[in-house]
Amino acid sequence: MRLSADTEAVAQRLRDGMAGGVLSFPLTSFREDGGLDLESYRVYLTAQLATGPDAPAPGDALPGAVVPSDALPGAVFPACGTGEFFSLDEDEYRAVVEATVEIADGRLPVVAGIGYGWAQALRFARIAEEAGADALLVLPHYLVGAPQDGLVEQLRRIAGGTRLPLIAYQRGQVAFTADSVRRIAEIPTVIGLKDGHSDLDRLQRLTLAAPDGFLFFNGASTAEIQARAYATVGAPAYSSAVHAFAPEIAGAFFTALHANDEATLTRLLRDFYVPLVELRDRVPGYAVSLVKAAARLRGLPVGLVRAPLTDPDAADLAELEAILDAGLALVGAPRRRATA
Repeated sequence: MRLSADTEAVAQRLRDGMAGGVLSFPLTSFREDGGLDLESYRVYLTAQLATGPDAPAPGDALPGAVVPSDALPGAVFPACGTGEFFSLDEDEYRAVVEATVEIADGRLPVVAGIGYGWAQALRFARIAEEAGADALLVLPHYLVGAPQDGLVEQLRRIAGGTRLPLIAYQRGQVAFTADSVRRIAEIPTVIGLKDGHSDLDRLQRLTLAAPDGFLFFNGASTAEIQARAYATVGAPAYSSAVHAFAPEIAGAFFTALHANDEATLTRLLRDFYVPLVELRDRVPGYAVSLVKAAARLRGLPVGLVRAPLTDPDAADLAELEAILDAGLALVGAPRRRATA
């Protein structure tokens, strides 16, 4: 794997960030009429990337709980799956990435989502590059299955049209073989792979096939559930949808994971993460819709989801509220999340 100095610098920033925090995938704020609410997005993201003021005092948490870290997340990934990339037009996308770069202000890497076929992905890549993003997450292509040669060529085409480092995302119809991982790792600007399949046997083969320094990310939905298992096969970094609405809970889990605090991990998994996943699995699209609803419950200005997603019904919202309250109680955090 031969990287340019600039590409290696971004990869190293991601390595460093991954060691100190979760990967943050912010929501995109919409108005009631469905239009982009950029000002609310700025307020929301500023709150998500703030450090310190919302961390509870040690005495406020339940006995034995780990207080959340007040560190920044390891990186921020705007306009990706949780950010409803698939619902954004190019002007909205540009506005979201520009705002994220401005608010991050160089404190952590900004990795913007791109997708569809390679030609359209390049249009988004060029916008992200102009907006100041540090790298790109290549979301699974649209609609059709493809052979391995096509998956590799897709990345080659994108890499040939942008200077930004690329992270491939395998999920849905995209699944790389070990040989394909070797081949994409030879593309000078491809620095890593995010996995959303949760096939740990297959993933182990991929991590063993990759060259030293190639980055692997746990991209499972509600990734904390499988964080320990992913780490054993060489993918310790993970994206946290929970960080989008409860960075205190996400931070507490991350701290406990890295401290090997099994008691706290068990409490958080049993009383918060598993109930959240069970609710999430009831309705297609709830992986995003519940996250946005939970953010609204905390007073964060994110608005509703865009069709074809739907917001939770009253019964599911009430159940989500109880799960959220249980999780916040575990780490001693208040329901209301500061936005100023």
